[in-house]
Amino acid sequence: MLPYHLGCPSWNEPAWRGVLYPPDARPAASLEHYVRVLNAVEGNTTFYAPPTTATVQRWADAMPTDFRFCAKVPCDISHHGDLRDRLDACEAFLRLLAPLGERVAPLWLQLPASFGPQRLGELAAWLEHFQHRRIAVEVRHAAFFAKGDEERALNRLLRERAVERICLDSRALFSCRSDDPAVRHAQAKKPRLPVRPAAFSDSPQVRFIGGPDLPANEPFLLPWVDKVASWIEQGLTPYVFLHTPDNQLAAAQALRFHALLAERLPGLPALTVEHDEGATREQLVLL
Repeated sequence: MLPYHLGCPSWNEPAWRGVLYPPDARPAASLEHYVRVLNAVEGNTTFYAPPTTATVQRWADAMPTDFRFCAKVPCDISHHGDLRDRLDACEAFLRLLAPLGERVAPLWLQLPASFGPQRLGELAAWLEHFQHRRIAVEVRHAAFFAKGDEERALNRLLRERAVERICLDSRALFSCRSDDPAVRHAQAKKPRLPVRPAAFSDSPQVRFIGGPDLPANEPFLLPWVDKVASWIEQGLTPYVFLHTPDNQLAAAQALRFHALLAERLPGLPALTVEHDEGATREQLVLL
């Protein structure tokens, strides 16, 4: 069992055949193959639209009990109106995800850039209502990255409740100089904010947004290898999610991260990746 959680923004990407899945893997079986290698996934799909009851049950049937699905609160809750007025909608969302049980841990609340310091009371009330759950929050308002009273107030609010502050690192993405449409699209959509590593509970959260050139990402990735190794050595259980502009290389980036971490932490369990018509091999280096 891995001492940390490693994943990608989704589990269904045809480009991962021969990297994370067998070359002939069927799209319908992508989750089945994904959970054999990686033990967490970002629940981006729930941000845009709630899944059906049947879909949630299929996920529950395919995901091991120690797998972690970091479901995002739907954007019509997190991005529209006062959070205190959306408590019932969020409760309904959690009831929908109930078949996943403890696999929904933590629940992610991604807040828009318009959600600023004047709304911290609103966030506090929302967190109080869901205090029985593991929660992680991602903020994007510039004041929360200015190292002033507003950022200290946010951090105090989260730390006192053992709520993680999700750290998004997009430096590698914005270091790219490319006319590739996928890169241009990602640079237009992803926030460009200072990096704020935080461990306010036992499960710090990292989202690394790389560019399309994996070797060029490595100088930005290596400090995270050391940070995650340090957290593991402290007895924490970090969550690390790897992105690339169109995510076609996200799985390869995740495998590379694990390989680098294994060099830093000898004895770290290997990942088993399926190749060659279902044959398996241990993944300690990225070929």
